[in-house]
Amino acid sequence: MRLSKLMAAVKDGRAHYKNEEWEREIATLSVDSREKMENGLFFCLKGENADGGLFAEQSVKNGAVAVVAEEELGISVPQIVVKDVREALGLMSSAFYGEPSARMKVVGITGTNGKTTTSYMLASILQKAGKNVGVIGTLGISYNGQTYPSDLTTPDPVELQRTLAKMSLHGVEYVVMEVSAHALHYRKIAGISFSACIFTNLSQDHLDFFTTMTAYKNVKKQLFSNELCPIAVVNGDEETGREIAKEREGKHTQFYGLNTPADAFAVVTDEGLNGTKCLLNVDDKLFRISLSMAGRHNVYNALAAASCALALGVSPFAIEAGLNEIKSVNGRLEWVAKWQDAHIFVDFAHTPDGLEKSLEALRPHCKGRLICLFGCGGNRDKTKRPIMGEIAAKKADFCILTSDNPRYEDPLDVIVGIEKGYRKFSACYVVVPDRKKALEYALDVLQKGDVLLVAGKGGETTQEIMGIKYPFNDHDNIKELMARKGKNPL
Repeated sequence: MRLSKLMAAVKDGRAHYKNEEWEREIATLSVDSREKMENGLFFCLKGENADGGLFAEQSVKNGAVAVVAEEELGISVPQIVVKDVREALGLMSSAFYGEPSARMKVVGITGTNGKTTTSYMLASILQKAGKNVGVIGTLGISYNGQTYPSDLTTPDPVELQRTLAKMSLHGVEYVVMEVSAHALHYRKIAGISFSACIFTNLSQDHLDFFTTMTAYKNVKKQLFSNELCPIAVVNGDEETGREIAKEREGKHTQFYGLNTPADAFAVVTDEGLNGTKCLLNVDDKLFRISLSMAGRHNVYNALAAASCALALGVSPFAIEAGLNEIKSVNGRLEWVAKWQDAHIFVDFAHTPDGLEKSLEALRPHCKGRLICLFGCGGNRDKTKRPIMGEIAAKKADFCILTSDNPRYEDPLDVIVGIEKGYRKFSACYVVVPDRKKALEYALDVLQKGDVLLVAGKGGETTQEIMGIKYPFNDHDNIKELMARKGKNPL
């Protein structure tokens, strides 16, 4: 694509090059000065530890024929000076790949918890409506029956726009994507045209990065600006959801909830370990739903998906069929097996609110002990560790404290942080730092009527230790341990 066309995607850009260079062809977009590129456009991103402008000359040596920066660099190749390089990266990536989001309907979902489950519920509904659907999120990138791994919940702009272009090329009509707080902070969604956006909830997470809950909340709210979001579907039981609606100045906003008046609400008629039956009322249209998922938090997710689908014009039949037929989402309060006449669940719960909701969902159906195996991520928000310890001590009968993704921290140091909260309320726990050994210990102590919640990693397929990601999946390890012990899991 010609440099002039990429330049046109950024309204505040100033060009520093001669007229004859205006029509230069760009074949590659890059943020890594070390990679070899052909006719590349290099973006000088400012990070926490380094300024990309310092590496502009290196990028030129590796094939960059132009750069984008926030100040003049005095280099030999054409330069575009912009106010925000990260925003320019999103806008130019969109232009480079032909503005793919404009050719599809894109739904963005943000919130601390529930994004993944809500995205798969909405995708199921849209598929029942006969639509070709793509999903982008924590569990990877999925479309046309294939799933591709992704390291980030919301991919970086070049990969994101390239993915959207591939989806459009392969006939995808709707894209349901998780939008993380970090993605909003780093302007990854610049250049994406949304048809609707969903807010699930807000609770403590990522304070190692955002420092305060107010800052974290304000970043989440950016997705629902009048410029970005034509239809907002928000949790009316949450204060943040009500704030979002108030700030939208009469723009199309749908409330859903269980405890306050809302456009979409539900009556729960039956709850069990294997699922929840409920009657949804969405804009006075009734849906009888049998969710194959436990917990009232999943009723919220179903309400969000149904409300958004109806706002997008999906038929009531497809909404009811899509919610009734979806099975458990990988690693989201997922029933794994029955062992020693006890039930085992794996869940992504890695925040205080997520852990509390999952334990509360299982408690009423536990005839024996409610056992929780969990840890906290290393090099992340340390303040939530004692909070999660307190919640586990109050809500479970016994806990196995172990490693999550320790990253560059000593797992025992992370566990000590959890213990500070746990020991205020209970001494009923053991410490088994090796997660696989912890899983084996859990299987050995399970008795008839117990329920085991394995929390924190969900559907993750790796465990990060000292910068290396080793293969590790809770579900697979549980099944392997069972087979090794000579019993077939039910």
